[in-house]
Amino acid sequence: MLQLEARPAPSRTMLVLSPLIALAATVLFGALMFAALGKNPLDGLALFFVEPLKGLYGLSELGLKATPLILCGLGLAACYRANVWNIGAEGQLLLGAIAASGVALQATDDTTRWILVPILVAGVLGGMLWAALVAVLRDRFHANEILTSLMLVYVAQNLLDYLVYGPWKDPEGYNFPQTALFAASTTLPKLIPDTRLNIGFAIALLAVAAMSLFMSRTLQGFRLVVGGQAADAARYAGFSARKSLWTVLLLSGGLSGLAGALEAVGPLGQLTPHVSPGYGFAAIIVAFVGRLNSIGIVFSGVLMAMFYIGGELAQSRLGLPNAMTGVFQGLLLFCLLAADTLVTHRVRITGRGMRHA
Repeated sequence: MLQLEARPAPSRTMLVLSPLIALAATVLFGALMFAALGKNPLDGLALFFVEPLKGLYGLSELGLKATPLILCGLGLAACYRANVWNIGAEGQLLLGAIAASGVALQATDDTTRWILVPILVAGVLGGMLWAALVAVLRDRFHANEILTSLMLVYVAQNLLDYLVYGPWKDPEGYNFPQTALFAASTTLPKLIPDTRLNIGFAIALLAVAAMSLFMSRTLQGFRLVVGGQAADAARYAGFSARKSLWTVLLLSGGLSGLAGALEAVGPLGQLTPHVSPGYGFAAIIVAFVGRLNSIGIVFSGVLMAMFYIGGELAQSRLGLPNAMTGVFQGLLLFCLLAADTLVTHRVRITGRGMRHA
């Protein structure tokens, strides 16, 4: 009989290398999966790990896809470091997109580009409002934030559907569930000409630097980390768990809402039911693969963006379903959890099963 036994002193080096081990295992399982599907494993893996890195346009698309993943992953990492299990970044992203679109729809051809400021602020406030609902339910009624944040994702999706199928539907949109295209003044400035990469990527990198400083150089960031790692010590030191709860949830909601706003006025230029292909859920994997570290989240966000682009390429070139993106994401998370478990525990063979036999 196999039994897991906690290691007295897990190797710090192996804990650091665990995401790389998980990535190597994901590549191996991916190759086996392509072979099982009757495709050349090397061709399949090249679509995920080589093609997105080819050329300036490929790299710009990588940055575009990584932007919402990095922003959502940063906020979730702050929550998890404070031991607050928010998994509703997807809903907070959708509310940010809705709020930002509500402002963008007011723009006309005569509106100046300064409207981008209230658009992005509206996105941040929309995400914060949705996260505040989770904080109220946890703070006042002791509701489990895992369940409430998840349930609010579906409420947000239904609200989005109601708007784009109903009052915000473009009457000249050939009956497609979408708003009218936003005015030109609302579109984000491009970072690189002739590509779709916009200033949203620069904003995401600024958020990474700000979050890194906040968590490592400020008293409030120190309180969050202590509260997450040693709740009793935090209470003894007089740190407020309630204040930490509100801080991390509003921070996470604001960043996710900003991600939604950047998507709506960035590559889409309008609001559709598919404003997010699951960025908020994928950001959970981004946060853990990045080891809840701001710099690590940049690399894991880019890796997850490669999966999104690879899934689209596998669909168009190999005729595989777009669900390949989710398969690779799931494989990476599974391999990471398995690697972490084997680093912190060892497998022992006991004779209990043989004695029962």
